[in-house]
Amino acid sequence: MLAINFIRVYKKWLGASKIVIVGSLATVLWTLSPVGMPEAKAEYADVVINNYSDKAKVRPVIFPHWFHRIRYTCKVCHADLGIKLKAGGNEINMAKISEGKFCGACHNGQIAWGVEKCNLCHTAKPGTPTLMHESTTQPHMLEPLVIKSDPLAIKK
Repeated sequence: MLAINFIRVYKKWLGASKIVIVGSLATVLWTLSPVGMPEAKAEYADVVINNYSDKAKVRPVIFPHWFHRIRYTCKVCHADLGIKLKAGGNEINMAKISEGKFCGACHNGQIAWGVEKCNLCHTAKPGTPTLMHESTTQPHMLEPLVIKSDPLAIKK
């Protein structure tokens, strides 16, 4: 209910005529926004990838782990594509992605959007270190939207 109300507010505010939900809340905001993507907030188990982004003067990537996990088994990425189970443990860069390695196996413009849509992946606050996001209270993560209660949140 909260997400639906949130989308209605942004739809009205931005004058969007349609909504395409393709991932995290940050992605929904970008889809609706005519001016581009705000700095996104990583959620539990998302991976921030910043091995090369800061040096290339682009925002780090927030990889929405659970968005991908509900669609594919662990084997697809971690066995078939050889992605290591450690944040920062892979030499992922745009050249390799463009060659169809790592993210590029799916993000090729056919299975999922291609590499030319930079702002769909490069959404983290500049300077955010490579890490796996382990809580909703990590101090270095940007908080563009504060939601006081989330009925779907996992309690520890």
